[in-house]
Amino acid sequence: MPGESFRFIHASDFHLETPLGDLDSLPPHLHELMAEAPRQAARAVFEAALADNIDFLVLSGDLLNPQAAGPHGMSMLLDYFEQLNTKETPVFWCAGLSDAPEKWPESVPLPPNVTLFSKHETGVIPVQRGGRTICTVVGRSSDGQQVLHVPSYRVEATNDYTVAVGYGSSDADALAEGRFDYWALGGEHNHLEIEGGAEAASIYSGTPQGRSLSECGAHGYVSIDVDGDRTTRIHRIESDVFRYCNVKLDANAIAAVGDIRNLLGERIGRLQHENGGRHLLIEWDISIASGETLASVGDVEELLQWVRREYGHGSPAAWTTNLRIRPPKQYPDSWNGEDTILGDFLRASDKHGKLDGRDLNLLPTTEEHSGLNSTTTTLLAEVAASDRTEVLNQATLLGVEMLRGEKPNLVQKS
Repeated sequence: MPGESFRFIHASDFHLETPLGDLDSLPPHLHELMAEAPRQAARAVFEAALADNIDFLVLSGDLLNPQAAGPHGMSMLLDYFEQLNTKETPVFWCAGLSDAPEKWPESVPLPPNVTLFSKHETGVIPVQRGGRTICTVVGRSSDGQQVLHVPSYRVEATNDYTVAVGYGSSDADALAEGRFDYWALGGEHNHLEIEGGAEAASIYSGTPQGRSLSECGAHGYVSIDVDGDRTTRIHRIESDVFRYCNVKLDANAIAAVGDIRNLLGERIGRLQHENGGRHLLIEWDISIASGETLASVGDVEELLQWVRREYGHGSPAAWTTNLRIRPPKQYPDSWNGEDTILGDFLRASDKHGKLDGRDLNLLPTTEEHSGLNSTTTTLLAEVAASDRTEVLNQATLLGVEMLRGEKPNLVQKS
């Protein structure tokens, strides 16, 4: 017998207490917009819940730390909870680590439509419409662990379509043991659909607003349609105001347009088109293959200020958070062949490079500077093996700059 069709929204990880990060400087003209971005993205979730005629809203953890978010964050949640209560829309909230149930003040009661699941026992709640049960929601707040404990969700079997709400990392095989139709998961800031292991849909909705360069790309929430045959259709909805982008470029890309500034401008235009007019926070990672590509003398800091000035003040803005130009691994043969200190230096660098920097010992260098504190000395002397090549490349570039009395240009002026 066919069941009822219904619709719900699944969102998580609002982190209303956490501002946007990965910025070495805050652009003054974007201060207010950046401060408001997490709340604006969360508002988009609630506004959709109010406007889209959904049957219920599922929130799977880390909405806010009440103490850190303060009254402004709490009042925003309560206001939307009350509006949803007026529409008789149930809200099912599984707390994560930031919003553990005991952190919510007892003096601030939640509206009756909001179920904040306990972390001590699993809640099983039928969702009704017109006197008929359309599905069952099973939920449990996090007990403080990073991993979701699926066995704690064992409940009496039902023929209803069942939505399980949980927080923490898991995998397809573990989730399959729950035998639910939809896992509404929280704790991952990037959207993730876990495939394999079962017929159930297992979704981390992700945060509505990315916070760092490790959270590049689109962020938002998901809208779920379930038809009478229990077919689940998942729709990703973007709600982020600012979008982090990591762009990698190489010498071939620069050569194709002839000028790095033209290339940056072209890529920014493409990013703005692809990302729907949102404000962009961009990290550039530019690799130079060979010293032969050093066209003239220039300054990376100057390029950074130029790209911020040209593209960081528009509407929408494309603000460069960081511009990193990786030093070439090879310098012109003529420099290596010189019978000079520069030539000796480059030949020594090549020797260390062939060993991936494994023979480098920085401790004697730190001992020459008595003013260094112990923490700095330890960090310098114990450079991880994976970082030694990068340190060697950066040190070689610095040495070349000093010995040539100029900065090799890794950028080409217009």
